Amino acid sequence: MLKINLRHLEENGLQLKGELSVADLDLGVNDELVHAERPLKYDLAVELLHDAVLVTGTLVLPLDCECARCLKKFKTELKFTGWAVHLPLEGEDKVPVDNDCVDLTPFLREDMLLDFPQHPLCKPDCAGLKIKKTAAQAEVAEKPAIAAWAELDKLKLK
Repeated sequence: MLKINLRHLEENGLQLKGELSVADLDLGVNDELVHAERPLKYDLAVELLHDAVLVTGTLVLPLDCECARCLKKFKTELKFTGWAVHLPLEGEDKVPVDNDCVDLTPFLREDMLLDFPQHPLCKPDCAGLKIKKTAAQAEVAEKPAIAAWAELDKLKLK
């Protein structure tokens, strides 16, 4: 969990840099093509506003993927530069505060899940699996296809 102690923000802002394990991030994703097994790296600036906390910075989550078209394994990452979250401390939308601490983990998780690849591709123009044709398939492919309407075209209706 990535928690911020509000008392540490009273004088100056904080600079947080480190890693958050995948277990702590708890993405809850069971995807056969995308695996998050390495920690989330963060570099965040945290400041206390009048009635809120503002967090800005960079988030990077490395991913191990399999291409949805050719099944080739590749690595990519979810990278958020200029990531920001505004956490109100008062009012109807206020965030929960526990022992003067605010947990950033749910907000990190939400943005990661929203940007998670649905159909990962090793490259945008991936052609997919290369399938070798058998001799019988090649023979069928060489014969010209008979149009379904060819026989109807021969009819002369008046």
